Amino acid sequence: MTKSMQSEARKAVKAVARKARASRSAPVMDPECLALLADFRLMDDDFMSKCLENAPECIELMLRIIIGKKDLKVVKSQTEYPIKSLQGRGVRFDVFARDSKGREYDIEIQRSDHGAEPRRARYNSALMDANALDSGEDFAKLRDTYVIFITENDVMGGGKEIYEIDRTIRQMRGKKFGDGSHIVYVNGATRSETEVGKLVHDLLCRDAAKMYFDVLKKRVSQFKNSEEGRRVMCKAVEKLVKRGEARGEARGKCETMLATAKRMLKDGILALKDIARYSGLTLAQVKKLQAEMA
Repeated sequence: MTKSMQSEARKAVKAVARKARASRSAPVMDPECLALLADFRLMDDDFMSKCLENAPECIELMLRIIIGKKDLKVVKSQTEYPIKSLQGRGVRFDVFARDSKGREYDIEIQRSDHGAEPRRARYNSALMDANALDSGEDFAKLRDTYVIFITENDVMGGGKEIYEIDRTIRQMRGKKFGDGSHIVYVNGATRSETEVGKLVHDLLCRDAAKMYFDVLKKRVSQFKNSEEGRRVMCKAVEKLVKRGEARGEARGKCETMLATAKRMLKDGILALKDIARYSGLTLAQVKKLQAEMA
């Protein structure tokens, strides 16, 4: 056997060995997980977060259609974007984006009407502003912001595709206040042939082949139809299930602690600090529970 033939043979053996190792290390995908994956839509926020992760072209398409700016260019984007509040409740945006003009966007996918309530939009908008300026920086540098809720139902109830909410001056015939703060609701119940209607269709579509927009079709197909994409999503689903189980256990433990404290308060024998010690609650929680039971 010549040296070149020996070299080719060694390469072939190594290739076979690599394939064998890959097949041994590759996890078996759970059929139930695959069934869940097949049922996912971009309107399901966990699937959407994965699909839009590192996919600014998809976010750019969505914003161009929703905001109506065909030249909008996304320069920064992140899914599951956390914003902290120094004194109160922090939030986690489904998608955060910034365009080339400096405008910032919070996109929230909401299947539940309750999650799209106006005061939540107000709070998200406020947190975007609260984190926008450094100490002493001029207010003129405050960026224009858009809080966008894409809802499965028509939560505004007006039968419109899109609802644009801006502050206005009542005494000036509704003239816009011009503070740069915008809230937008996209009605997921719309079934029109407009670009908004087609976008909604794609967000609700389970089959990538039936989607209108190529960038969304390609991304969804990657996670639903390629082996590597399915593995990534199945791992994500497993983590979600485990997280849900952990939350369920925590809720159960909390409910037990509350029930124990309630029984002790009804008996009226122990001091509050002792009830806190035996139930596992804090003294402040026991005091609050006592006030609620009064």
